[in-house]
Amino acid sequence: MSKIDGERAFLSVNIAVLTVSDSRTEADDTSGHTLVERITEAGHKVVDKRIIKDDKDLLVAQLKRWIADPNVDVVISTGGTGLTGRDVTPEAFHAVYEKEIEGFGELFRQLSFPKIGTSTIQSRATGGLAHGTYLFALPGSPGACRDGWDDILRWQLDSRHRPCNLVELMPRLLEHLKPHD
Repeated sequence: MSKIDGERAFLSVNIAVLTVSDSRTEADDTSGHTLVERITEAGHKVVDKRIIKDDKDLLVAQLKRWIADPNVDVVISTGGTGLTGRDVTPEAFHAVYEKEIEGFGELFRQLSFPKIGTSTIQSRATGGLAHGTYLFALPGSPGACRDGWDDILRWQLDSRHRPCNLVELMPRLLEHLKPHD
């Protein structure tokens, strides 16, 4: 059960949104717009939004740019997580991960099961961490974006969430790069 501690301060997080699609444009990117709307309503800042074709090299290059950008704390993508030949988002994300957050994909599929039944096995939603940047890949439907944000990410990206959240870990994500005494 998610719980917000009213005694703690809310800390806004800088989030980049990526739509992975060969056919979407800014005008009809309903999934990307769903994420932007929910992120903004939650009090976070969308610092960039892009639409990129289903191409692993293009995706890896964009992810690396955002990972290197100190103004991006989190990347959330939508699309390209299925099983078809053009679905390469998980492969691109895994190419840049330093650590995978296995529980994200597991929980996403668990939460999806009551809504879409066994079709949830077709989702390769994934989460991970690279150079202090959280990376989350959601399926390409607005419903999947709502589920991923409303049921998981909204809570884990809220600094007031108890018993723990991803925001409170952010100051320690790069400690492995600091020299030891």
